[in-house]
Amino acid sequence: MDVILLERIARLGQMGDIVRVKDGFARNFLLPRGKALRATDENRTRFENMKSELKARSEALKSDAAQVAAKLDGKSFTVLRQASESGQLFGSVSPRDLMTLLGEAGFKINRNQVAVNAPIKTIGRHKVPILLHPEIESSVTIIVARNPDEAERIARGEDMTQLREPTEQEAAVIAAEAFFEPGAGEAATPEQTAEAAEPAPPAAEKK
Repeated sequence: MDVILLERIARLGQMGDIVRVKDGFARNFLLPRGKALRATDENRTRFENMKSELKARSEALKSDAAQVAAKLDGKSFTVLRQASESGQLFGSVSPRDLMTLLGEAGFKINRNQVAVNAPIKTIGRHKVPILLHPEIESSVTIIVARNPDEAERIARGEDMTQLREPTEQEAAVIAAEAFFEPGAGEAATPEQTAEAAEPAPPAAEKK
């Protein structure tokens, strides 16, 4: 489908450009969100009549986005999640979670402005781009940790995704167990003790 862009869209074109896009992308995103018009003769005339208004609106939005970017860019936010010993989350941190997190900090961001390709699934530092305007991009650091202490260590640059080294006591136990068969040191149950104490039945006499 050919459409007329009503604003600059990354990797697609500038305001007023006529571009060809997939029908689904146009129907599900560009047209219902007022980002484009079908490229008909009637809409070409309509665009020319509204061009000055669109440019003024874009400049106002750009100015607002620049102000937000100046306050937001480079900020760090912490998310606490349960995770395995290796740092794999029992779940994930989604773009919607990040939108809520930024909203709670006073930044009104919609889900589509959080530019992550997939949910965050590991603890650590994650740089997340925020597309505030087609011409304004900011970024924040998301620290995902299991507790506040770990979050502080990650913020200092420590890598918490490595498996924890065993203590000296744990290492000694592991080394000792290597010399014995599994279950060799387990205590016998009362039933096993009774069975061991019973005399063997006499052998049958030969006729």
